[in-house]
Amino acid sequence: MNGYKRIDEKDITYIREIIKDDERVLAGDNINEEYSHDELSGTSSYPDIVVKAGSAEEISRIMKYAYEHTIPVTPRGAGTGLVGSSVAMEHGIMIDTSLMNGILELDEENLTVTVEPGVLLMELAAYVEEHDFFYPPDPGEKSATIGGNISTNAGGMRAVKYGVTRDYVMGLEVVLPNGEITQFGGKVVKNSSGYDLKDLIVGSEGTLGFITKAILKLMPLPKKVISLLIPFPTLKQAIDTVPLIIKSKSIPTAIEFMQREVIMDAEEYLGRAFPDKQSDAYLLLKFDGNSSEEVEEAYDKVAKLCLEQGALDVLISNTEEREESIWKARGAFLEAIKGSTTYMDEVDMVVPRNCVNEMVTYLHNLHNEVDIRIKSFGHAGDGNLHAYILKDDLSDEEWEKRMKAAMEKIYQKAYELKGQVSGEHGIGYAKKPYLRESLPNENISLMNGIKKVFDPKNILNPHKVAQM
Repeated sequence: MNGYKRIDEKDITYIREIIKDDERVLAGDNINEEYSHDELSGTSSYPDIVVKAGSAEEISRIMKYAYEHTIPVTPRGAGTGLVGSSVAMEHGIMIDTSLMNGILELDEENLTVTVEPGVLLMELAAYVEEHDFFYPPDPGEKSATIGGNISTNAGGMRAVKYGVTRDYVMGLEVVLPNGEITQFGGKVVKNSSGYDLKDLIVGSEGTLGFITKAILKLMPLPKKVISLLIPFPTLKQAIDTVPLIIKSKSIPTAIEFMQREVIMDAEEYLGRAFPDKQSDAYLLLKFDGNSSEEVEEAYDKVAKLCLEQGALDVLISNTEEREESIWKARGAFLEAIKGSTTYMDEVDMVVPRNCVNEMVTYLHNLHNEVDIRIKSFGHAGDGNLHAYILKDDLSDEEWEKRMKAAMEKIYQKAYELKGQVSGEHGIGYAKKPYLRESLPNENISLMNGIKKVFDPKNILNPHKVAQM
């Protein structure tokens, strides 16, 4: 138990007094099974009590009590994570922020929006677009919370052109493990005032502080968006074209690669046909800009380049119907692969852009070496690849053995290519061994030292990221 206090009736009574709404406090048999795991459900542990917080002040009071009594606390958003970040490994208190879902301010003069952590990504995107603004980060899971996106520094498809969540977080309100409420950053565009504590919180997976408010940077909404679906004879030809697209200076908003086998899973899952059947390998590109001329100039240059590299065709998605059918299929890949097997685990590695082809080829051939089904797709434009290892009808023992062998080989290959073990999903609990293998001991020690400064009693989301 690492010296943690186990929750008793006295603690539950005290927490109920803080919340003053029994429906927002769940204990014992009232705790839904969903709270014991995240989206992949490989890591499972029940909290002793779940609190659906309504404000930073409530979280502050609970954290002060937990700090005083050394009770572990696990932050949780929508539970859509894929690495066990929001699983209560030491039981204790779980604080669910899904009710803290207010969009507090749209500041058109400073191009910012201020939100609570429980706002869903799709709600935020729709809200700012109604006001002619654009929040560029675009992780695949649209029902994830902004707090969760910030905690994992989520990326998504538009990272090629616009960057990742960290690039759009200007300020944070944070409850520290001792219960104090503080602010990091703000609405200023430039800031060289000491260590950047805000950026330490971004990507820290709820281990350093509890995000209760975020000031996010917005951009003007692009007036024109168009996609190109480009079939290639082979996956190698498709992937080899990506560095040339990047060098062309006509950088698309997104560059995705996909294979026929994953598209077929998506067709079956969605019950609708993909608009093209002529190839086993595709690049999917998106362009945006402020006028049709600007967008056409950019995509015309890239379309010609792709045809020169052997593309079979260039399909321009210039109707809403076609656009929706293509991107809906791409958005369904994860759920479709999950639906095609009994269980799966995922690898979210990132390699330099010019190594994408080597990594994809390696993934494609690995199933022969390890004798396990592996499906992959990813963000070819930023080097972030997703590989899914499928259990099918393997026994638990055989699955564990082959899955671990495949993961070790994949991470080792990414390391050889000077990549990293996570591009956007984080480390959480499940991927810790691979992080420790991929980084120097000094880096792990620094991470654990930072954790100790923020959280000397180690009560906030213990056993995650760099901790044993």
